[in-house]
Amino acid sequence: MSYTTEKISSNQVKLSFSIPAEDFEAAVQKAYLKTRGRIRVPGFRPGKAPRKFIENMYGKQVFYDDALNDLIPDVYDAAIEEAGIQAVDQPNIHVDQAEEGKEVLFTAEVYVYPEVTLGQYEKLEVEIEPETVNDAAVDARIEQVRAEHSRTEEVLDRPVENGDTVKLDYAGTVDGVAFDGGTAEDQTLTIGSNSFIPGFEEQIVGMCVAEEKDLHVTFPEQYHAKELAGKDAVFHVKVNSISKTELPELDDEFAADVSDYSTFAEYRESVRKELEEQAQKNNRVAAENAVVEKAVENAEVDIPKAMEDRQLAALIREQDMQMRYQGYTLDDFLKYLGQTREQFAENYRGEARRRLKVQLVIEAVQKAAGIEADEEAIEKQTAEQAERLGRELADFKSSLTDSQKEALKDAAAVQKTVDLMMASAKVTEKQPEPETPADPETAEGTVD
Repeated sequence: MSYTTEKISSNQVKLSFSIPAEDFEAAVQKAYLKTRGRIRVPGFRPGKAPRKFIENMYGKQVFYDDALNDLIPDVYDAAIEEAGIQAVDQPNIHVDQAEEGKEVLFTAEVYVYPEVTLGQYEKLEVEIEPETVNDAAVDARIEQVRAEHSRTEEVLDRPVENGDTVKLDYAGTVDGVAFDGGTAEDQTLTIGSNSFIPGFEEQIVGMCVAEEKDLHVTFPEQYHAKELAGKDAVFHVKVNSISKTELPELDDEFAADVSDYSTFAEYRESVRKELEEQAQKNNRVAAENAVVEKAVENAEVDIPKAMEDRQLAALIREQDMQMRYQGYTLDDFLKYLGQTREQFAENYRGEARRRLKVQLVIEAVQKAAGIEADEEAIEKQTAEQAERLGRELADFKSSLTDSQKEALKDAAAVQKTVDLMMASAKVTEKQPEPETPADPETAEGTVD
């Protein structure tokens, strides 16, 4: 077997093969021995007809397809391995010659791992909008912790108020006819959360436990279920229970309960410090992303559709997995949207292509700069991953499989590559827009 290679585009290669006639004859004989039992020839028991009899009856080419299907894949696989070609799709095979006593000639055109033409990737200038920590952010974080330490009490001595959580039964109808999704029992609803259609929650206010009532509402014009959009509906509801949430006081006792600090002032300052440390990390990540995106903008790469399709499929699997963590499936979501998987996937094609280009450009920079992940970089990456997962380092390292270790090694090399680009980058922080002073002639309360 001999072959030549020809680059026909930035991401496609053509291989031209020549297989000796004797190798083709051996493949034809093998095909005959493999398939003769399925061929009927008058005067011979199944599997006993000589090859010549079969070829005379059905033509010499009767075994050619099976022979070529057996011969070509092995020849092709051996060639791309020898040539170091990274194929990203199945080849397009074209047989130019396959005749008795002659060499087999065929070509294989295949999309390959694309080449990247790097532009500038060092001394890049980028601007980011920094994350800052103010009093409102600190208060919001404390309120989140406060809510986590709240307690719920059942209400028996008054009707429903805004902010209460109720359990209720309801049955909805449109023009007197029940509709899908309009009925539930012991449904939990926080009044004021705007979880239900407009007007529903407001009419629950003032109802007492065991009270029943008809609520008259109108579905929004842009409602996801098109058959209900804009329709008037009646929901018959019954309140089964009322409960309220009691939040702890923000005092020294609260601080001692939720932290290692004895005073609320100390606790509040610790929250601010924690948020500022996280903001610094987020700003570093934002800067890294901006620098990488700039390098990607400066590069040229022609990505084969097969690679893009595989990346897109992986992205959709990722979306499906995230939805399952939240208690529903992609198919449920598609039904809600009224879309097919293909339509949904097309919304993510641009993101799939962007991710691929980022990956390819980082790999190209890594190769151009001769970057490899050393033990120190791998150890750092491993420690960071263990911290993210909340695992002890020794325990985490002992649980790693070979493929996970390889993934951490790759991640360490990527980080070293990004660090290289960051070392010479100029990152500026976008300044907030200055407040426009009020016009003294129009400002309220001015004196002429």
